[in-house]
Amino acid sequence: MNQTAQDIARILVRELEGFARELQMFPDDASVWTTVPGVTNSAGNLALHVAGNLQYHIGTIFGGTGYVRDRDAEFSRRSGSRAEILAELDAAIRVVRHVLPGISRERFDGEFPEPVMGMRFRTSLLMLHLCAHAGFHLGQAGYLRRVITGDASSSGPIPLGPMAL
Repeated sequence: MNQTAQDIARILVRELEGFARELQMFPDDASVWTTVPGVTNSAGNLALHVAGNLQYHIGTIFGGTGYVRDRDAEFSRRSGSRAEILAELDAAIRVVRHVLPGISRERFDGEFPEPVMGMRFRTSLLMLHLCAHAGFHLGQAGYLRRVITGDASSSGPIPLGPMAL
């Protein structure tokens, strides 16, 4: 059993579930795609980006899911329902839960099978990066929702429960 992979999966699922809570706090589907001056990516774009990133780097690379990523579309999309975005987050959650914990310790400690942005990484380090990446974009989505809606409500603190022994 690869405990580190299981732990990283728990953190990634926590962040993806946080994205779902944020999206559900928007008043309607259209506002999920809204930005403000100086901000290029909507909360919808950020959620699709994180979901696509994980579905590809974990699902396709290690799970053989066949997911084909369209990174440009993650950022260029400007409409759609929250249900569509939530479905992508759910797909990413399934991939993370089912694929990541099954990666052997040897593969996890070895080199990631393909370059990322032209660079090579140890798989475990790239997976830690993906945790930070998801958290970064989740925070952006939360602040963007507050600015767009004027609603300072929190979608909830980062729960420690999912990581408890």
